Amino acid sequence: MQDEIKKRAESWLSDAFDEATRAQVKDMMENNPAELTECFYKNLEFGTGGLRGLMGTGTNRMNIYTVGMATQGLCNYLKKNDSSSTLSVAVAHDNRNNSRLFAETTAGVFAANGIKVYLFESLRPTPELSFTIRHFGCQSGVVITASHNPKEYNGYKAYWNDGAQVIPPHDKKIIEEVNKVTIESVKFNGPKDMITIIGKEIDEIYSNAIVGLMLSPDAVESNKNLKIVYTPIHGTGVVLVPMTLRKMGFTNIYNIPEQDITDGNFPTVKSPNPEESAALNLAMKKAKEVDADIVMGTDPDADRVAMAVKNKSGDWIVIDGNQAAAVLIHYLIKRWGELGKIKGKEYIVKTIVTTELLAEIATKSNVPCYDVLTGFKWIADIIRKNEGKATFIGGGEESYGYLCGEFIRDKDAIMSCAFFAEIAAWAKVRGKTMYELLLEIYAEYNFYKDACVSLEKTGKSGVEEIYAMMEDYRNYPFKTIAGSPVIKIFDYGKQLSTDVNSGKTEEIVLPKSDVLQYLCADGTKITVRPSGTEPKIKYYISVKEPLPSIADFDNVSKTLDEKIREVKKELDI
Repeated sequence: MQDEIKKRAESWLSDAFDEATRAQVKDMMENNPAELTECFYKNLEFGTGGLRGLMGTGTNRMNIYTVGMATQGLCNYLKKNDSSSTLSVAVAHDNRNNSRLFAETTAGVFAANGIKVYLFESLRPTPELSFTIRHFGCQSGVVITASHNPKEYNGYKAYWNDGAQVIPPHDKKIIEEVNKVTIESVKFNGPKDMITIIGKEIDEIYSNAIVGLMLSPDAVESNKNLKIVYTPIHGTGVVLVPMTLRKMGFTNIYNIPEQDITDGNFPTVKSPNPEESAALNLAMKKAKEVDADIVMGTDPDADRVAMAVKNKSGDWIVIDGNQAAAVLIHYLIKRWGELGKIKGKEYIVKTIVTTELLAEIATKSNVPCYDVLTGFKWIADIIRKNEGKATFIGGGEESYGYLCGEFIRDKDAIMSCAFFAEIAAWAKVRGKTMYELLLEIYAEYNFYKDACVSLEKTGKSGVEEIYAMMEDYRNYPFKTIAGSPVIKIFDYGKQLSTDVNSGKTEEIVLPKSDVLQYLCADGTKITVRPSGTEPKIKYYISVKEPLPSIADFDNVSKTLDEKIREVKKELDI
């Protein structure tokens, strides 16, 4: 292995690399063998969604060379797949360090390969990139982002002509082309006349389309002074979220000035991940000052949104992604029904790790609910397959990603902020808060509580440890979890579900994925999977109980909390 690492490192001493890069490689070779190993022990893998990794020098790092090679491979595949002389792509980027450099590098490689590029003038949300691909009829697109990862990371996400991230068969074929590329074969710095700079004109069209989805304009009009606190957490939502909310009619939007500053170092938060409630601390402080109605914060590339609301004691709490998804889907289905928009061919979509409460809500209204693998590209795939045959109402995933309508094919925090503000206004017309609306949903269906635990396993050894853990879970499955018998096991890697009592197996008609899921007799659901974007293994815990009345909320909540603690103890996490 060390010989292979040395060989890879030595190849980066050629004239194909700039002087600073060569100097860094030499320094690692002479003074830091451990760092050399981490930077060169493998190629930064172009996975099914693209690239994501630490920024730095080496084959296992995000830099202009790994970005250039990925783009050259994508160019080669686009040309093989479509012989049209009018190939075009869209390119966007977030606020991270080096994001503009990587976006311009990407655009330059596309241009050098004779592919027309629509490059945003400055940082833009990921969902706007999806919209732009469809708007211009592009064959593909790329956004430079590492979403909510720590500041040391960056990434490269590839999209197809429907505005969704690439899926089979294109993803595997693109990977094959990328793996053939050598640094010498990359065409950098194409002609500038192949690159069209775009910006505010697309912002207007995109935000207008979102406003056009409104279901309760009268409620917004009567509550236009709703107090909304919003933060982009230093990221790309800084312009478009307030712009869209104002277009809807909202006039009382409070920002967090220090977090409106676009900064890839995210100086005001420990992590820019909205799944971590601390990311909204400054926003909730502002909410207390102004007695706000709702708090929203978007992640750096503005495809996910976290929401905080006041509970019955008047304290601000961050509701989790499953709770927010339940509020959204309940509202969408209810309003679609009231407006006569449900004709019998409408549907929602959720991922397999997202709360089953969404399926319960849909079933009660006779609306089909599709289950898909983790990753919004699979939600987009269902929309594509149903295009012209059935209508997508909305969908979501537990990690704070949601979508409504069909003109975007990725999770969209700009749209989600618009809808959550609208729901808050709609609830207020009925004399309710967002929190009270959530409790009513629990009382009508079931009270679900969900928890997600991530164990970080970094480096080469971490990858190996995660693999070994998954094999142990697969070969020695749980028989009971927290006292409840396991009645069904879903192995998405083998694409089989097993009824534990009868031993009967059924095919899982979803793509193969390294995910294990256990369903217990009491409704507890446990899912284990390696993260596709981070060096982590993730555990998703879902428990439920009936909520006889809202007055019983505290007692049932304590029961569910205790059940989650028992599950964690049994899983040793």
